[in-house]
Amino acid sequence: MAGRPLPPNPAGAHFLRDYALITRLAEACGAGAGQLVFDLGAGDGAITAGLAATRARVIAVERDPKLAARLRRRFDGQPLVRVVEADLRTIPLPRRDFLVVASPPFSLTTAVCRRLLGDPIVPLAGAELIVQREAARWVAHPRPRDAETAWWRARYQIRLTRAIGSASFAPPPRVEAAWLSVRPRPVSASPRGQRRLRTLLPAAYRRPGTRTDLALPGHRRLLLRAGLDPSAPVSAVTADQWYRLAVLLGGGTFDAR
Repeated sequence: MAGRPLPPNPAGAHFLRDYALITRLAEACGAGAGQLVFDLGAGDGAITAGLAATRARVIAVERDPKLAARLRRRFDGQPLVRVVEADLRTIPLPRRDFLVVASPPFSLTTAVCRRLLGDPIVPLAGAELIVQREAARWVAHPRPRDAETAWWRARYQIRLTRAIGSASFAPPPRVEAAWLSVRPRPVSASPRGQRRLRTLLPAAYRRPGTRTDLALPGHRRLLLRAGLDPSAPVSAVTADQWYRLAVLLGGGTFDAR
């Protein structure tokens, strides 16, 4: 709720220590000279350093004052790295294209997804995220579990790239981790399609066991064109089908192959 104070970030951070993995993350995101990249929850700066090596412009966001001070000392004299002491859940995001490579606290996975994927005016160009494996599974599942994840998945391709072992962290976490890759879908360029889909999704998932054509009355023809079975329950609709429906709602077309 608006106005309610944020809970404190959890103690006991697990810092990514697999430098070969960090290099692959930086390469996968496409960071390069002059591009803007955020490291959300930068910790002691291992990912920040990997990104800095690409000559990208790096914003290292860290809430803990001691860690932020350590980051400033570590990257002092590197003009392409800026350390921001702030909460990743509230820091203002840019209005120009940017990338994210981060290993935030596992308990903040939903908050990170909401910041990056939920707001249609956030121009996220791509992200490589290390998150708890169970969370990665539900975020990347082909069939969204609720209206919020359907909204994210209709606008972004989200892929669980691979599992990450606990030995990649110091100290090792008790739960498994995974690598999520995120890329915007073309529908992000259609404000009309996004607005209409965002209006429909809460009604559709109010009763996910309901037939899709009954949950979305008046849209049967569009459902068929998007490849949905109108008689199937809402819970059976895939992320790709929601994406195609959003394109059609915006007056666009897509390659059905």
